[in-house]
Amino acid sequence: MRAALALAATAAVGALLAALPAVRAGTTELWWNITYVEGVNPDGLFPRRAIGVNGSWPPPPIDVSTNDTLVLHAFNSLSEPTTLHHHGMYFNGVSWMDGAIAVSQCGIPPGETFTYTVPVNASGQHGSYWIHAHAMGHYVDGLRAPLTLHPPTEEYTVVLGDWYHQEHSVLIKQFISIANPGGAEPVPDAALIYFAQNGTYLNGYGGNATLPFEPGKTYRLRVVNTAAFSMFYFWIDGHAMRIIEVDGTDTQEAPVDLLALTVAQRYSVLVTARNDSTPASWAVHANMDTTMFDTVPDTLNPNATASISYATGAPLEPPATIDAYSETNDTALVPIPAVAQYAPAARTVPLLVAFNTMTDGTNRATFNNITYDAPIVPTVFSALSLDADVGPGSAEVASAYGPWNFILSVNETVDIVVMNSDTGNHPFHLHGHKFQIVGRGTDYTSSDPALNPPVVEGQANPVRRDTVQVDAGGRATLRFVADNPGAWFFHCHIEWHLESGLAVTFVTSPTAMLAAAADDPVPGFLYDQCAALGVPTAGNAAGLNSTTDLTGLPLGPFLQNNGWHARGIGAMAGCVLTAVLGMASVSWYALGERLSDAEVEEDTRRKADAKAARGRFYGVGRVARLVRKS
Repeated sequence: MRAALALAATAAVGALLAALPAVRAGTTELWWNITYVEGVNPDGLFPRRAIGVNGSWPPPPIDVSTNDTLVLHAFNSLSEPTTLHHHGMYFNGVSWMDGAIAVSQCGIPPGETFTYTVPVNASGQHGSYWIHAHAMGHYVDGLRAPLTLHPPTEEYTVVLGDWYHQEHSVLIKQFISIANPGGAEPVPDAALIYFAQNGTYLNGYGGNATLPFEPGKTYRLRVVNTAAFSMFYFWIDGHAMRIIEVDGTDTQEAPVDLLALTVAQRYSVLVTARNDSTPASWAVHANMDTTMFDTVPDTLNPNATASISYATGAPLEPPATIDAYSETNDTALVPIPAVAQYAPAARTVPLLVAFNTMTDGTNRATFNNITYDAPIVPTVFSALSLDADVGPGSAEVASAYGPWNFILSVNETVDIVVMNSDTGNHPFHLHGHKFQIVGRGTDYTSSDPALNPPVVEGQANPVRRDTVQVDAGGRATLRFVADNPGAWFFHCHIEWHLESGLAVTFVTSPTAMLAAAADDPVPGFLYDQCAALGVPTAGNAAGLNSTTDLTGLPLGPFLQNNGWHARGIGAMAGCVLTAVLGMASVSWYALGERLSDAEVEEDTRRKADAKAARGRFYGVGRVARLVRKS
């Protein structure tokens, strides 16, 4: 069967490639065997099992020419299903290649291959991206790598990440637990920084990682935060940086001393090498934002430091410190080419971020008081089957997809308004699109326009990116055009928060999805792999032929219903009445008839005589006296 699946996959890929435009210059084809790798120890502190590719870790960096199509054959040698998500790629019209488990595919079963086809040449995209697992927390365990789309140039990729000594499967049980009602996230055990160039990693991590520079030369550094939790602050001693790209969008040069990168964000900077008479090495800093952590263990060094070297063995200049961290003002960046602000939104989707202890005692994340649960039928398959199984137009009914979905009309302008009621900052990522950041506020509850300004229409060229940080108490208005039919995840990219439910799905025009699938059919191996995993591929989110009946769909846990209820009120009334009667009894006793000392003594003697008459046991003394008298 596996051979038949491989042949079917090859045929499907061939058909896809044949349909691509003639401008294709070539194909970058990769074979990844996703494996467990023992003894991985990037921080030098604790060897552990990780998830890598072809028997090694980290997975290889991917460099693709913008004229090429990327074809990645992913064979799953793990013991559970996995997926790969090419973060930031559009997948126009083929959202089933997006790699989000339960949204765009069922997962790659153990022992099976999924061929991801990424039409880079047809997407018009270039810049800094990354690839990572989007299932079972596998990217926490190391299944992640940089992905660069560019003409061949001399440049470096800087990979930032956090690292855990325990596997995700252990950590997630500790995190979502009644023993952790406050929702304290697992704190990483190490900060990582390492480098890649032209599809190959350079040697070493942290203090062993070095970038070779030549005096006077200007280098492009693509900085990618691949962490599961931590935001990073990045800077280079003795060197100025100029931003030229954000999340795959080119920008006008903007000088910056310090980059702040939340999880999943990318920046490219230009750095001009020094012309010193004496060669030296200079520190490259990647410091975790430890304010995100509930505690900072004594064993954690949150500051990873690599170096730039102008000669082998050149001494390291003493690492510098900074007075205070600062955020990168991404809304001040000017994208190239310029794109005017999209038309005023035809649809506004407000999303209130909150964390609460739920009815089951665990702490969960919610959008609009609803925590995300994976549907039984992946969303793409519901969109492609409901019209045929239930009736025309059924796929356009939002209730069929569960409470965490929004149906969008093709080409309508949408504003996502994210309001963060949490005390921590959060990175939010939209699959399949870049959005314009058209508004921000520091206090979403305020009516003061200085703190929560309204969206200004007619902006000349708002910044475009796919991942945004929304600060604690703040608001961000994200505008995009729903011009890419498919099912697209919108979620917090802190892995712990995604798994605790901080996600929704946007389903753009199921009608247009059906039309696209008629022209470019879903590869058969997607259905085969769902069948192998026992996952249905037809019906609504619960697998039923209905737009309203979601019986069996996983829902919850739910918010605790706090406040006064009938049983509580009754219990409180009983307690109050008992207390009143008790106080009345005490008062009556205190205010009752008083006896003199002689009366008390007489009463005590009388009771003692009566007790003696009864004997030790009731009636025994009386019987003894009668016996003596007889």
